[in-house]
Amino acid sequence: MTAMRQRVIVTRQARPSLPKHVRIHFDPVRQAYAVLSPERVFWPNEISLDILRRCDGHSEVGRIIADLAVEYGAAEEEIAPDVLEFLQEWSDRLLVKP
Repeated sequence: MTAMRQRVIVTRQARPSLPKHVRIHFDPVRQAYAVLSPERVFWPNEISLDILRRCDGHSEVGRIIADLAVEYGAAEEEIAPDVLEFLQEWSDRLLVKP
């Protein structure tokens, strides 16, 4: 019998990190960064990569949103839903620990 995993909801107070089995790697052949996970490779865009690099286990999602808003010259309330949705999707795939 398989136990069901309970979905963890990513909030602004979460301190996301990358699990041990996930790492960011620069591919010199493609001249691009890849996110490596067992038997899976993801090619994130620049913004996704900026979010993932901030998932250090110390920074709260709210701080990540604030930093991205400053870096990209956007309003926090404008980008917050996208950042939360991205982190939730990656959490659901077990690629980010909230």
